[in-house]
Amino acid sequence: MRSFVRRGWVLFASMALILALLCQGCFIDLSLSSRDKDFAAIEDAWKLLRQEYVDPDSVDFSAVSKAAVQAMMDALNDSHSAYLTQQQYEDYLKDLAGNYSGIGVYVTAMGGQLIITRVFSNSPAEAAGVQAGDVLLEIDGISTSGMTITDLSTRMRGEIGTQVVILVHHKDATEPTLMTITRAEITIPSVSLEMRGEIACIGISHFNENTNDELGAVLKEIAGNGAKGIIVDLRDNPGGLISAVVDAVSRFIKSGTVLTICNNDGSRDVVKTTTQKETTDLPMAVLVNANSASASEVFSGALQDHGRAVIVGEVTYGKGSVNVLYKLSNGSAIYLTVARWLTPNDNLIEGHGITPDYELRRNVDWVQWSINYLKNL
Repeated sequence: MRSFVRRGWVLFASMALILALLCQGCFIDLSLSSRDKDFAAIEDAWKLLRQEYVDPDSVDFSAVSKAAVQAMMDALNDSHSAYLTQQQYEDYLKDLAGNYSGIGVYVTAMGGQLIITRVFSNSPAEAAGVQAGDVLLEIDGISTSGMTITDLSTRMRGEIGTQVVILVHHKDATEPTLMTITRAEITIPSVSLEMRGEIACIGISHFNENTNDELGAVLKEIAGNGAKGIIVDLRDNPGGLISAVVDAVSRFIKSGTVLTICNNDGSRDVVKTTTQKETTDLPMAVLVNANSASASEVFSGALQDHGRAVIVGEVTYGKGSVNVLYKLSNGSAIYLTVARWLTPNDNLIEGHGITPDYELRRNVDWVQWSINYLKNL
């Protein structure tokens, strides 16, 4: 009974502490005039704990605060909102900047498993023989069962030159393979180009701070090599910065709405195209699959609604939420869903995804299908 009561006090204390952190880190107005009864009760419990608990020196308030934020995020029942420790927050910022220290893979949660969906060229993972489609079973001897992507990312990363041991199951193998991989600096180019005759195949792996500049350079290159059509490959693109995707869309659509943001107070913000130097009006096809999410769905939805490109592949993931990263005063952060995205035609992305104009089976060569389509226009 005493253990149960103590856990109750810790929960109350942690919730109060984290709300205080939010006040400091996110500049949320929680003055006495606006506090609701729930917050007042938590604050009262926190004061009692500090003033009346028999052994306050035994409480690790740092651990309590971390547990509290995690509990609050879990209680939202929103898979897109999350608590990030200080290290996870710093790693996330590195992702947006386009570099980090690790082994060079993208991992996606699918069907209760963690699947490696992309292996970066010239990365330690590629050198070790990691393949797209591998099931990640263990990391440093710890099972990945029930592990979140955020937890996995923290374990996979580390200082340059250190090692990580992973157990993977290749698609065609009968037994798992144990691999020891040395971490290195990973630079993540988000845009790639491959010419298939007169068709430019542009891959966008994610949308980060460098994507728009990289895309501009690619469009400048294909403008001088006689390209007559463009395929933008967004398969397995998990999303990224909304500003980056708006700029990217603006290179293909000269003017108009890119998306509409529906805020939690019911208001709507219409996001328009931006001015870009390198643009194109070449005919387009956009490839998407079930792992194309978030900003990649904004991109494909905008081009589809404007009639600018034909969308080819599978129904996308359906992650149409606006998430903001709020840094807390102790160096950690919360990644919070604050709004929803709509396509220019007011189609809801969240839970629905983008339905392709042409749905294709996986045994079809989607790139070749798109090349044939563009050549027959």
